[in-house]
Amino acid sequence: MSTCVFIQIRCRPGTTYKVAEDIALREIHSELYSTSGDYDLLMKLYIPADEDVGKYINDHLLVIEGIERSLTTMTYKVF
Repeated sequence: MSTCVFIQIRCRPGTTYKVAEDIALREIHSELYSTSGDYDLLMKLYIPADEDVGKYINDHLLVIEGIERSLTTMTYKVF
């Protein structure tokens, strides 16, 4: 069973649309939204069961140019 995480992404100024495009091209996300506030994007991502969450995010997401900071929220149970 996969692990669902929500990742808020802060982009360097002027790079939000490029970062969103790069995420979309990787086809790793379930949902991707532009947001207001401290972060620019909100992504819903399912981590494969056999993958380490932190390593998967580092290897597949945080290598994208323009990402300045991220905040990952783990989920545990569906209601």
